[in-house]
Order: sequence, then C-alpha cells, then structure tokens
Amino acid sequence: MRYAGRISDWNDEKGFGFVVPSGGGDRAFVHASGFQRGSRRPVVGDLVSYEVGRDARGRLNARAIRFAGRRLEQPARGRRLPRVKIALVFAALVAVLAVAGTMPRLLVIAYLLASLFSYAMYGLDKSAAEKGYRRTPESTLHFVDLLGGWPGALVAQQQFRHKTVKASFQAIFRITVVANLAMVAWLLASGTAQRISGAITGG
Repeated sequence: MRYAGRISDWNDEKGFGFVVPSGGGDRAFVHASGFQRGSRRPVVGDLVSYEVGRDARGRLNARAIRFAGRRLEQPARGRRLPRVKIALVFAALVAVLAVAGTMPRLLVIAYLLASLFSYAMYGLDKSAAEKGYRRTPESTLHFVDLLGGWPGALVAQQQFRHKTVKASFQAIFRITVVANLAMVAWLLASGTAQRISGAITGG
C-alpha cells in the first residue's frame, strides 16, 4: 500500500528525515537511499508517495519513495554499479600478484585490514544515520579508503545502501580509489613496496 505525505523534517548533511502522511497518522523515517534512483535531494515541504515498512526495532520506515507526480521507474538492468563484483575482482587480482611474488604479502594484509576497517565504519555510520546518532565524518571515510580501504567500502556501500546516492561523496570516493591505485602501482614499480616489506619483516 502506498501513502501520500509531506517531508516534515530533513537533514541534508546526514541524508535523512521524516515524512508525515497527509491523512494523519504516525510519521515515518526517511533515508536518502529510499528515494527512486536518480531523484534530487528532498527538502522540507516536498510532497511524496511511499510505502511503509518497519525496522528491527519496530519503527516505521518509508521506502520506494517518489516525489508527487513522478512515476516510479524500475532502474535499468546493468546501470547500477556492481560494487561487490569490482571488489571481488580486485581481491582476485591482488591474490594473483601475491602468489606471483609481485605484491608483498604485507601489502595484501594492509589492504585486507583497511578494507575490514572501512566496511565496519560504513556500517556504523549507516546505523548512526538511522538512529540520529553522531556520524563519522566523510573526510575520515575518504582517508581510510585512500589508504586501501576502498574495496571494503564498495561492499559496504552496496550491502548497506549507504553513500551511494550522494553524488559529491561518490565523486571524491572515485578520486581516492584512483589515487590509491596510482600510489600502489608506483610502490610496486619502483621496488619501494618490496624494500619496505623486507625492512619490516626482516626478509
């Protein structure tokens, strides 16, 4: 069942707010990821239609949200960025390079730890956004991704549906990925990665 309502509160920085049904009733939590793909950011007073679900704590959550007068469209197949697949392909490439001896195992471990840390940060930040708690600064997320956490970030973004709608965040995220790959490529090509690994491990 779809409801008609109005956005009563909206925090654009955090990407969430609340919607109140037009006919009266309880307000529902709204997250930016609940809007139709490609939608603009909402503002207070926007008329929307939406479906209602409940989270694990029984709270009302709006989903499948669209602005009044806009037809709900299904995203075209293949348009959504396959974040998990990209992360898995990169992990496979890293494994091949490690087995071939091209990439030091210490660097592989660094990627793994940074990715796990980044994944956890995105998950906690999504939870904080839903509960209205203090958020993790975007600069912190970007910094960890720059250090090699971006594969874990890709998985977290797709699994938690977090930070995938905000274009400015994604633009900087892509820059951190390219910068990290360029940095690692230089470390490997120059032999610096091998020297650092040898110095640390004593090999």
